[in-house]
Amino acid sequence: MARDTKLAMDQLGITSASVMGISQGGMIAQYMAIDYPTCVEKLVLAVTLVKPNEIMKKAVSPWFAMAQNGEYKRILIDTAEKSYSNRYLRTHRWLFPLLAITGKPKDFTRFIIQANSCLQHNAYEQLGQIRCPTLVIGGGDDRIVGVEASKEIAKKISVSELILYDQYGHAAYEEAKDFNAKVIDFLCK
Repeated sequence: MARDTKLAMDQLGITSASVMGISQGGMIAQYMAIDYPTCVEKLVLAVTLVKPNEIMKKAVSPWFAMAQNGEYKRILIDTAEKSYSNRYLRTHRWLFPLLAITGKPKDFTRFIIQANSCLQHNAYEQLGQIRCPTLVIGGGDDRIVGVEASKEIAKKISVSELILYDQYGHAAYEEAKDFNAKVIDFLCK
């Protein structure tokens, strides 16, 4: 997917850009910065990881069985339960079954491919090659990749800043009211 993004940039005549990746998009963004360093001016990696950890394996592995059984509602609810803070869940949990009715995919082939790619992603050895300024954002209560994943990324990238939202989980990018402002501040430095 990083190669596809680079090809799209080439077709559009974009020689370099700031790149932001959230969750699996963060995994892709890591490879953009590693494989095409002159194309990435600044990098934002939010609620992502550099290699599979036990938290992620425990979160993602059950989704395979649910997908194989066509249980979209269970996948959506389980993902939401693991992504959002308890405060958000208390207010919005009732909506999840309704969302499951409106967005069910025809089949789960792409979902399985993407979930499997998350479980196989490992840029740990190459992460130190990233030289562009990088903002790493994590959720202190992230039940999909864990907070240590963000700390690990920030530690491995020499020119990085780390922001942790202790009260939020994997959906910190949706829940934190100042998330966009912090990203824009970083990109405008």
